[in-house]
Amino acid sequence: MDNAPHSRRDRQSRVDFIHANTRLFAPGLVPEIKLHLADESLPMWEKTEAELGELNLPPPFWAFAWVGGQALARYVLDNPLLVAGKRVLDLGSGSGIVAIAAMQAGASTACAADIDAYSSVAASLNAHANVVIIDIAETDLLDSTPVDIDVLLVGDLFYERGMSERVFAFIGRMAAAGAVVLVGDPKRSYFPFDLFDTVARYDVATSRDIEDSDVKPADVWRLKPAAA
Repeated sequence: MDNAPHSRRDRQSRVDFIHANTRLFAPGLVPEIKLHLADESLPMWEKTEAELGELNLPPPFWAFAWVGGQALARYVLDNPLLVAGKRVLDLGSGSGIVAIAAMQAGASTACAADIDAYSSVAASLNAHANVVIIDIAETDLLDSTPVDIDVLLVGDLFYERGMSERVFAFIGRMAAAGAVVLVGDPKRSYFPFDLFDTVARYDVATSRDIEDSDVKPADVWRLKPAAA
């Protein structure tokens, strides 16, 4: 049985939802990148469930430029030699901001990986808006064997204990396989910052809808060699 028409309808419904509930603008720290973002968090959360009737949808993390992702994207754009000519994986990509930054900085390829189908569509739309091509992986990579890439970029994924443990285990396997690992994180509760060195810090304008202040510091971290 051919499921392609159904898949196309599903994708188009997600495209329509994103266009109807976001607007295209650049987050403050990364004016080079335009994203389809929500203006307010609560209405987006409610619409994701109520309008689509899919009560088991994950929260729409893709609709916000989280401070860790902004910091990591800024660092990549300011230090293009980190990714120039290299294969990059943006893990838990959300809006795709970090993968887009990597391509703007000269990466040979950048893959936006996220388990959320809406994230996959949003990242694709955002890449198109910024005139770059990124790969999309709508899959959970955290229990996989190392992926064949050069640079692993992780923006703001350490917000939940179980997930953080899986993310760090994956980071360890990738580092052992030779990947450079950079993380953008504002010292969330479950981030093991003692295993990383700080390479940059940014004050990121944000919203009290999603953070505890209007401006939040976020660091970019590099995994210590001993932690790999």
